[in-house]
Amino acid sequence: MDEILKYFPHLDETQIGQITALYELYKDWNAKINVISRKDIENLYEHHVLHSLAIAKMFRFTEGTKVLDLGTGGGFPGIPLAIMFPQTQFKLIDGTGKKILVATEIAKEIGLKNVVTEHLRGEDEKGLFDFVVSRAVMPLPDLVKMVRKNISKKQQNAMVNGVFCLKGGDVQSEVKPFKGSAEVMPVSTWFAEEWFKGKNVIYVPIYK
Repeated sequence: MDEILKYFPHLDETQIGQITALYELYKDWNAKINVISRKDIENLYEHHVLHSLAIAKMFRFTEGTKVLDLGTGGGFPGIPLAIMFPQTQFKLIDGTGKKILVATEIAKEIGLKNVVTEHLRGEDEKGLFDFVVSRAVMPLPDLVKMVRKNISKKQQNAMVNGVFCLKGGDVQSEVKPFKGSAEVMPVSTWFAEEWFKGKNVIYVPIYK
């Protein structure tokens, strides 16, 4: 939890309470349904919560923004972002029923009013959103191709509606098809921990 407050010192009591509750909830659920590597649960805050919040360092969603978290698994990056932006509406979807059950129950347990969840594959999502967020679910060109239909043309944020994706490793080949419109920001720009080296937030505007 200290890692979160170190980089986000202005959280209110509700947000601190929600983030603090995540460890025991994920530990309990993970024993029943494996959504995080069992060896990695001790690193929940750094490897999962803080990693998700790199998107919040790159961009702040305005009130009323609609965000789709595609392939959320147990709720990343959607749940940490929903805690950070209580006035933004999040829809979390995943094609694996067991995983979306975990995300659903945890969001309910911590009292997130700005989250809906659905057992659904990205191909079958029909809704319109300002942004899509995702954490290394599939190659970036495939992700953008899939969600283009879900990006609203109506703009209400400082950045053009599009996709934010958390990706590690050499991402140059993945951003190449976007001919310079994609932005790649190393997560280590904001977070000093060794684990974040080589990890990036990629932003692809859809209607430029």
